[in-house]
Amino acid sequence: MLQRSFANSGKLSRLMLRLDRTRIIIWLAGLSFFTLVVPVAFDDLYPAQQDRNAMAETMENPAMTAMVGPGDLENYTIGAMTSHQMLLLTAVVVGLMNILLMNRHTRSEEEDGRQEMVRSLPVGKLANLNASFIVLVSINILLAVITGIGLYALGIDSMGLSGSLLYGLILGVTGIFFAGVTALMAQITENARSVFGFSLALLLLAYLIRAIGDVSNETLSWISPLGWVSSAEVYSENNWWVLLLLAGGTVILIMLAFYLNAIRDLDAGFLPSRPGKRHASRSLLSPFGLAFRLQRAGIISWAVAMLLVGISYGSVMGDLDSFFGSNEAIQQVLVSEERASFTMQFVSMLMIVMALIGTVPAVMAVLKLNGEEKKVRIDHVLGRSVSRTRLLLGYLIIAVINGFLMLSLAAGGLWLAGASVMDEPFEFGVIYGAGLAYYPAVLTMVGLAVLIIGFVPKISGLIWLYVLYSFFVLYFGNMFQFPDWVGNLSPFGYIPELPVDEMEWTPVIILTIVAIGLTVVGMFGYNRRDIQG
Repeated sequence: MLQRSFANSGKLSRLMLRLDRTRIIIWLAGLSFFTLVVPVAFDDLYPAQQDRNAMAETMENPAMTAMVGPGDLENYTIGAMTSHQMLLLTAVVVGLMNILLMNRHTRSEEEDGRQEMVRSLPVGKLANLNASFIVLVSINILLAVITGIGLYALGIDSMGLSGSLLYGLILGVTGIFFAGVTALMAQITENARSVFGFSLALLLLAYLIRAIGDVSNETLSWISPLGWVSSAEVYSENNWWVLLLLAGGTVILIMLAFYLNAIRDLDAGFLPSRPGKRHASRSLLSPFGLAFRLQRAGIISWAVAMLLVGISYGSVMGDLDSFFGSNEAIQQVLVSEERASFTMQFVSMLMIVMALIGTVPAVMAVLKLNGEEKKVRIDHVLGRSVSRTRLLLGYLIIAVINGFLMLSLAAGGLWLAGASVMDEPFEFGVIYGAGLAYYPAVLTMVGLAVLIIGFVPKISGLIWLYVLYSFFVLYFGNMFQFPDWVGNLSPFGYIPELPVDEMEWTPVIILTIVAIGLTVVGMFGYNRRDIQG
């Protein structure tokens, strides 16, 4: 009976690998390159232990602890620096990769009706879920091997074989853990949007709980799987027992997912769904209303997440003042930096991060149209007296509002929490203005998404590589001392870093014009091309 439930899992897994081979290669190549290039850059930038000790001094504050977790700052070797500044953030990205891929092969397949066709063949009831785990476990094992052996092959003294293998295995097991989270959500909820929303919310919640715990209460960090990642202390203590915690949690999640999958009906979920209204509301009579209804849950989830991100970082701002007063290394940095205090510099860095995070839901809102087109759903809308321009505008307006809302909530949360803990808080206008300064860059990303949808919708997913590129070059630009032109390849590179820099209206106006131009050209292309389906 059990063997029959898993029948032909191998064939399904090979099919999934073939369908996703390009995505998998891009993910593995990007994560591996990102992991291996950082320690090489650190070795070039901080060749002497004195340089690394100075960097450790700047990292020894609550704000940075909340962002990247605790580290071995007493023995800040290249290995310890890499683990401290990169392992947690890379684990978050690996978790996101697994959420996207697992959702794609489970609930998305079920929602689109493809799994029903597969189940009509001699395939076991649990075969699809089993095949999904086979694929994702294989991907994460391959990632662990590439990164682990690759880090050791760099030949850096402080990055031994044991620590390198532990680094890679933590990434791999963390990825499988969040694959298990997503698989469980795929059984509980009834649609792919909810699966992604809940899974991503749990990933962000794990990060926030760890951030708060690392700063205020270490016990709280143990609730979060990302707190376990930070506790590994790779390249210093090399705590291998962390893998047991992650593996144990993963096994529990996988067992629950298989059990729930075995007892539920196809297309069903365990969260009760409310019956729809007998008659549609007036808001659904327009393309904008329909687009908003489809994305309402996601917008609310992202709004709450952005507010919490702002509050979590703002809550540690009060501790920075006392830290600066007792840290001679930071005082020397502040003396050499005449434009602004370290707190202001930290705020400007946070704004870049939060603006890039806020770009994600804005771009997702407009890419939703492309997703609906692939699922052959917009034909029913266009079959009515609805033009393509009006349909695209509905999703575009949501994206534009989304970007503004996310930046506003993140900046507002940062100011609100910071004002409650700082002796001399920033004015609201300073923080809010620093956040909204990135709005034209967000609109440019949205315009680029419209352009891609208008002409080459099949490669719409590549825009996420551009978002990741922007994050990498802007967040790590000063650390790796990238030339200015590298950052200027991203629209975010032209935005003045308020409140450190003076406001410059020229790049903001130019980016706004570029965003409008990209959008208009994209709409022109969308009206002329064939609809997919």
